[in-house]
Amino acid sequence: MTYVGTQQKTISQSVTCSGLGLHTGESVSMLLKPAPADTGIVFRRLDVEQERSIVVARYDYVTQTRLGTTISNHHGVSISTVEHFLSAVFASGIDNLYIDIDGPEVPVMDGSAAPFLFFLECAGIRLLDSPKEYLKITQTIKVQEGDKYAMIAPCDSFQMDFVIQFDTNAIGTQTLSCDFSGSFFKTEMARARTFGFAHEVEMLRKAGLARGGSIDNAVVIQDDKVINPNGLRYQDEFVRHKMLDAVGDLSLAGMPLLGHYQGFKSGHDLNNRLLREVFAQNAFLRVQYPIKTALKENNFALADMVAA
Repeated sequence: MTYVGTQQKTISQSVTCSGLGLHTGESVSMLLKPAPADTGIVFRRLDVEQERSIVVARYDYVTQTRLGTTISNHHGVSISTVEHFLSAVFASGIDNLYIDIDGPEVPVMDGSAAPFLFFLECAGIRLLDSPKEYLKITQTIKVQEGDKYAMIAPCDSFQMDFVIQFDTNAIGTQTLSCDFSGSFFKTEMARARTFGFAHEVEMLRKAGLARGGSIDNAVVIQDDKVINPNGLRYQDEFVRHKMLDAVGDLSLAGMPLLGHYQGFKSGHDLNNRLLREVFAQNAFLRVQYPIKTALKENNFALADMVAA
């Protein structure tokens, strides 16, 4: 499964997944359903009135970025913690999808994107008879807060560089770079779990957050050590998960990006601010991927991109 291609995609058949919300701690189910071309990624809340139920997965629907990304419609109906799921949707190259969900938060599953990727693979991919469009970055855009920043620059593929720094021996400074093509997301990123610190748990729960969090769906750090019995899935799992988060956040552009993203200690807020600035500055072209362009394994040559 890959995000590149010439035609729009949806899933072949419906599939259901369920679990607990990371912050609400409540059980929630999602039914993923095929959608026609030019629909986009659309959540439909089953627990509210139908006329208020639709929440579109798009950057300008983001209303909250603390400990996750929340999207909301103009009725105030929201879906929270969407980033892990959306990263799997993006990596699968799916452009159009209905998500019928019976609660306000996407299930956390095991804290990574791997379960969602599995469900999407089970559903299969169906090509639609409409051309796929990409958002090609045309000028460098950067947003910054203190020493933290998120930046995207022109590039003929989707590349990512990420640096994180935490004042704990369990993490320290970690860096990761990738050309987002081939199987990288599935093999090197999808299984990276969200993480947190044991001393913050009680504070978060008093604030009504992290009620569904546990060592079953997060990497937990206490006294400079990872306390999960089975340890880490990757030696640098923390930066891989931060990059996974960024993939989900950037997917809210509404179409796959062609650009070089760089994040330094960036999070959901800066990622969303970056997209808003890209659109505010009109720093992009909508382009199509012509059939004649040759695909090379793990090196997608997009030099023949043409403006739509």
